[in-house]
Amino acid sequence: MMEYLADLHIHTVLSPCGDLLMTPQNIIHAAEEKEIDILAITDHNSAGNLEVALELAEDSDVNIIPGIEIETKEEIHLIALFPSLEEVLSFQKMIYSHLPSIDNDEELFGPQLITDNEDQFVGRLEQLLLVSIDLSLERAISEARSREGIIFPAHVGKKEYSILSNLGFIPDEINFSVLELSKNSSKAELYDKFPTIKSYPLIKSSDAHYISDISPHIKFDLKAPILSEINLAFKGKKGRKVTFNN
Repeated sequence: MMEYLADLHIHTVLSPCGDLLMTPQNIIHAAEEKEIDILAITDHNSAGNLEVALELAEDSDVNIIPGIEIETKEEIHLIALFPSLEEVLSFQKMIYSHLPSIDNDEELFGPQLITDNEDQFVGRLEQLLLVSIDLSLERAISEARSREGIIFPAHVGKKEYSILSNLGFIPDEINFSVLELSKNSSKAELYDKFPTIKSYPLIKSSDAHYISDISPHIKFDLKAPILSEINLAFKGKKGRKVTFNN
């Protein structure tokens, strides 16, 4: 078993709210400087920069987990992580079929940029990503799990776009393996406000939109830096562990 530091919620320049310095190569360099072993790239409703990020990470010590941050029709944000590029692109295709046909307003939301393996901007998505898809919470979860994905609520302590702010509870039948606490939220305050969630393991991620946000908030004990091992750690099985790092 080895110890791995991780951050499982990172936005690139493809997310309109992401800083222009959030290119895949800059993100990987920042992770190396902060001794982060595992990064999940999780742009809003898209995986458009993941293939390049995975290629660039091959020349580094950073392991990229393919992911997407989904916004369901209830305006709940979920992090979906996948074992490979193939599964995340299949999930992206499904999401795109449920995105409303709204053009991005770059002056209002920011550009949605695609990069190449030299970290240059080579294109942009015109359809707005920062919007709810036409899928329910339950359907989005089912679609992710059918592609061997792990899916969990994002930033549950936030006042907007979280499952607790929008529903006020977590449906038992969904059976999440973990909940994500936002970096500025307090576990004690969350438990005080929502005591029924104490049965769920919590992780903390950066939800990074700027290079300086990236941080090794999570510490794993795993046999390998791969999604199946992370899933075991979330469930506390076979000696795998996940804990807050800071």
